[in-house]
Amino acid sequence: MSQTKRQRVLITGASSGIGLQLVHDYAAAGWEVLASGRNADKLDDSCGAVAAQLLVADSSDRDAVLSTFADIGELDLAILNAGTCEYIDDARHFDSALFKRVIDTNLNGTAYCLEALLPQLPRGSRIALMSSTSTLLPFSRAEAYGASKAAMDYLANSLRIDLRRHGIAVSLIRPCFVDTPLTARNTFAMPGIISVARASAIIRRQLARGRDEINFTRPFVAFLRLVAWLPSALNNRLQGGKQRL
Repeated sequence: MSQTKRQRVLITGASSGIGLQLVHDYAAAGWEVLASGRNADKLDDSCGAVAAQLLVADSSDRDAVLSTFADIGELDLAILNAGTCEYIDDARHFDSALFKRVIDTNLNGTAYCLEALLPQLPRGSRIALMSSTSTLLPFSRAEAYGASKAAMDYLANSLRIDLRRHGIAVSLIRPCFVDTPLTARNTFAMPGIISVARASAIIRRQLARGRDEINFTRPFVAFLRLVAWLPSALNNRLQGGKQRL
């Protein structure tokens, strides 16, 4: 009897948060999971028991990404999830080094992964880029993080047009607040925060349905879009320079 070939998925930022949950959930569903992270020990501890392959690379290091992801074989799905968040506390004394760190990890890191993976993706495959619902509304202190994710939106939407003729689909994922080690560092209220298990379930279900855009949760997204419709002057007064993302 012939055996059905297992579907293969690559997940970056796999050693914690949403990425880690996705690794375990896809593995439990029978997928062959390739898990990528920058810390070998942490990646092995978190994913070693379930991932078929561990790929150690700092996504902000182009040479490391190109070397690590070379010749990994065809994938059905790649979820480029690796990212970070830092806030600019004093905009008047703009921290360009902080800005560069965030852009390098969130945006340039994604570009390096695309450079390595796209030549290997077959027709019928899908690539998913991780953005944020923060792109729907400007927030105080989020100049670096928001800029990196707003660029991710444009990147995904433009890439979708150009990859269509190659039969490669592109999904843009915009999560709300998710309870992860990254958000645990926040010192402000996070309305509508959800668990990584719920986030993973939403992402996997919507990717399986072939969604181009995955925005969640609906109430939080609806609220942000409603506020975004307000005149900018009113929105600025409401935030008052004190709003915390």
